[in-house]
Amino acid sequence: MDSGNHLGDIEITDPQAMRALAHPVRLAILERLQRHGPATATQLAPDVGATPSVTSWHLRHLAGFGLVRDAEPGPDRRQRRWEAVARGFRFEVPEEPDDEEGRSAARALSREMFLRSGDLPIRWAAEVEPKLEPAWGRLAGLANTRVVVSADELAAVEDAIERILAPYVTRDEAARPADGRGVRLLRYVLPEGAEDHTGGTS
Repeated sequence: MDSGNHLGDIEITDPQAMRALAHPVRLAILERLQRHGPATATQLAPDVGATPSVTSWHLRHLAGFGLVRDAEPGPDRRQRRWEAVARGFRFEVPEEPDDEEGRSAARALSREMFLRSGDLPIRWAAEVEPKLEPAWGRLAGLANTRVVVSADELAAVEDAIERILAPYVTRDEAARPADGRGVRLLRYVLPEGAEDHTGGTS
């Protein structure tokens, strides 16, 4: 795993953990906890599309792989509260060609994440963008840039982007600007197949 983890993400290397997370309800649970903080299974259930008992089962499964943990009790100490262990997570497809289990698990998690985030831009364009103030609306949008780089150069680009983002991602809530708001930065990195290698940047 790349040591340049500038965002403080939990690094997932266990193929079983990748497969455990490659489930729509578990991904929804983890995203909800990372975004909104500690919650009980009952509080999470409406947002993740499962009953409280099923949500609780998924939470225990995630906890078994160290992705969530017990949080400080809330006002109702009878209800178990959960929290994400980190603000984000990362994983990589193993480089070893004979690590088929790891490669298969990473692909499964990647596919589920693509499915989960695929409709976000469409929903944003329909539900959020029309209501944005001009100052925010002009900064939003899609960039679609093609470059021809080596694998090492692509890794350097990714590292540079994370270095720029890190101070904003990791700063304390008290240090955020008063007029700040959440912004979703979707970063797709899609290398082409070897047969598609040609010059140009379009």
